[in-house]
Amino acid sequence: MHATKGRGVAGPHAGVAMCRFLGYVGPRVEVDALIFAPPFGLERQAWAPRRQQFGNVNADGWGIAWYDLEVRPEPARYRTTVPMWADRNFREMAPLLSSSCVIAAVRDATPGMPVEESGTAPFLSGRYVFAHNGLIDGFRSGVGTMLRRALSTERDSQILGSSDSEVAFAMLLDRIDKGAPLDLAVRETIAEIRSISAGRLNFLVSDGDQVVASRAGDSLFVSSSATPHGRATLVASEPLDDGAHWTDVPGESLVIARRDADPDLQPLS
Repeated sequence: MHATKGRGVAGPHAGVAMCRFLGYVGPRVEVDALIFAPPFGLERQAWAPRRQQFGNVNADGWGIAWYDLEVRPEPARYRTTVPMWADRNFREMAPLLSSSCVIAAVRDATPGMPVEESGTAPFLSGRYVFAHNGLIDGFRSGVGTMLRRALSTERDSQILGSSDSEVAFAMLLDRIDKGAPLDLAVRETIAEIRSISAGRLNFLVSDGDQVVASRAGDSLFVSSSATPHGRATLVASEPLDDGAHWTDVPGESLVIARRDADPDLQPLS
């Protein structure tokens, strides 16, 4: 069986924490087909990732957000500190859920960060969903304080936990509030963090109509195909299967996946 870490502060194997995530946009699909059914899907990546460059198990919880734009623009979200492979409740529900846009992630907590639901991706604000694969260097030794001082009062007050990822999301939302499109908001947030510190800044963000992801520190892959109902695009930390349809996104790149369009790969800066 897969060993789990004790709850509370992340264990010693998380010294160079990393997570795994995926984003999907396209025709409506069963959630089960995205996260459980693939041979190397997110559940397996929680305990046996194949491309994870830092850490070796993602036992500190997981989460998923999915949209039903025919009902409302804001997504539903489920998240827990239970390891994904041990979460039987959602697995039973997944075949009954379908969506045209999904964001999901498994967590290996940043060193020193508590294992709590508020630190588990995806993070949610209105119609926006965010996940972070990586960490911000020096976050608990001054960098986090510097980054929070630059936030608007509104976005700072909405931070619930202590994770670096939630602060990065607040930074991104400040830019969206000022009118920046998702891709520009991601670029500017990464640039601001890098002006203060280093880190691994693979971001994944969606508004329900598009998925934007950065490769800035770890692996990122994209798969896109035409279906009878439109184009389906997956962006993931690592391939969900061994098919030749996966493209290894170059480092320092941005992926923009929109409905009914080929994914657009651009330089990050």
